[in-house]
Amino acid sequence: MLFTIAAVLLALWLLGFIVFKVSGALIHLLLVIAVIVGLVQLFRGRRM
Repeated sequence: MLFTIAAVLLALWLLGFIVFKVSGALIHLLLVIAVIVGLVQLFRGRRM
């Protein structure tokens, strides 16, 4: 589930760089938050 969310955010982030210059920063921020949450869960050893 987490990898699916990360993949969708990555696709939207790349789309934001190409098409939507305004929303690119917001999508980038969401992607960074998703990566941080994923790393925290990975280091704690919990699975969703």
